[in-house]
Amino acid sequence: MPDTPTTALDQTVFARQSVRAFLPTPVSEATLHHLLRQARQAPSGANLQPGRFIAVQGEARQRLSEALTEAWQRGEPEAEDYGYFPRPMPMTLRKRQVAAAQALYGALGVGREDRAGRDAHFGRNFCFFDAPVALVVTIDRDFGPGGYMDLGMSLYGLMLAAQAQGLGTCAIGALASYPAIVRKQLGLDAREFIVCGMAIGHPDPQAPVNQARTTRCELGEFFRVIG
Repeated sequence: MPDTPTTALDQTVFARQSVRAFLPTPVSEATLHHLLRQARQAPSGANLQPGRFIAVQGEARQRLSEALTEAWQRGEPEAEDYGYFPRPMPMTLRKRQVAAAQALYGALGVGREDRAGRDAHFGRNFCFFDAPVALVVTIDRDFGPGGYMDLGMSLYGLMLAAQAQGLGTCAIGALASYPAIVRKQLGLDAREFIVCGMAIGHPDPQAPVNQARTTRCELGEFFRVIG
């Protein structure tokens, strides 16, 4: 891969980042529908196309955000629908996690000992970072790991489609810590497992948090040739 992007796809892929501050500019329903159709072009085993995307708006969104924030402030996480991080987390991965946190809070000017500052930022997960579009992503509980893999491809497709339209995105894993609350607030069936949230909108170019950059591991760390 060249150091300098040479194609439109290169530019889209390498420009994509997690956006955590948005302009109030709305995203039209037609644009959102187009992005979701593009995301659904992702491949899936037997073309099962797992996963659902739920746009949450108006009072329903406000109630959801308030319920999630209150539960988080009480320090009462629920049993998650699926495991995300390895337990225990190997030190090699822990170092990547710490580096990402340092990049984020460094951009915000929040020190390591500033618990209030860190909490204030983390709490914004539950209001979808005030993005114009707030999505909740679910999957049927009977799917195994392959279904999550296929849904992940759709999620990345959605992110790239949004980036190509000049929009920003941020996947919000914090929602998966409160699946029962999300289901209750949105009236979802118990079969719908909560995978994550997704914020979509026009990035605020002046927001310090959007200046955070994380690195990617070198090719030799995840690729090898046998034979």
